[in-house]
Amino acid sequence: MNYLPDFPRLLPYLPDLMAGLMTTVWLTALTTTLGILGAVMCVWQRHRAPTSIFSRLLGMLVELLRNTPFIVQLFFIFFGLPALGLSLSAETAAVIAMTLNLAAYSSEILRAGVDATGRGQWEAGRALGLTRWQSYRHVVLMPALERMYPALTSQCVIVMLGSAVVSQISVADLTFAANFIQSRTFLSFESYVVTAGMYLLLAIAMGALLNRIGRRLFGFRHLTQAPRSRLSSHVLKEAHS
Repeated sequence: MNYLPDFPRLLPYLPDLMAGLMTTVWLTALTTTLGILGAVMCVWQRHRAPTSIFSRLLGMLVELLRNTPFIVQLFFIFFGLPALGLSLSAETAAVIAMTLNLAAYSSEILRAGVDATGRGQWEAGRALGLTRWQSYRHVVLMPALERMYPALTSQCVIVMLGSAVVSQISVADLTFAANFIQSRTFLSFESYVVTAGMYLLLAIAMGALLNRIGRRLFGFRHLTQAPRSRLSSHVLKEAHS
């Protein structure tokens, strides 16, 4: 085997790789935010009224999304919905598909954390005069998020890596750029090695960022008693306002 990698030939295509990287970053940032918010609201609804028709439909949707391939969901949104008269751009379809997929998996992760919260936590919230939503937000949700945060972080990174699939509907992400460069230069080895390295660095950076956010979000739970007392006063003040 006499093949010698020729990475310098990729230098003229560096702007294409960076543009694809930026597309992957903003897709990931947007869908992570929307997906986690969707998961929080989904868990709240299913705990607030578990026997309602809406909660049952949410449960069915979550199971559907968790048990079908992401690429099928993406193709259904981009190619299937236009048959029903709803046409979406490639970027919009990618955002919707990634958000729904992340929300479905994250809701089950978060629901496990909420289910692990003792019933006494809800009763403690009622004893403090909190509404059911305030009890969920202050007493149940934050401990559940703290317990399940590592799993949620891993799921967000997995969705970011899975975003490579959106190149199949012509979203100009990092994988789309790699395919474009490979088709122009026929440097398959070099193109995909560089792309894999960029995904690796992006995953490491995303994991580090999410861990830092987690320390900022849950750091108050490891403070001294005095700051905890101030937090309790804040919660009580909100409950009586």
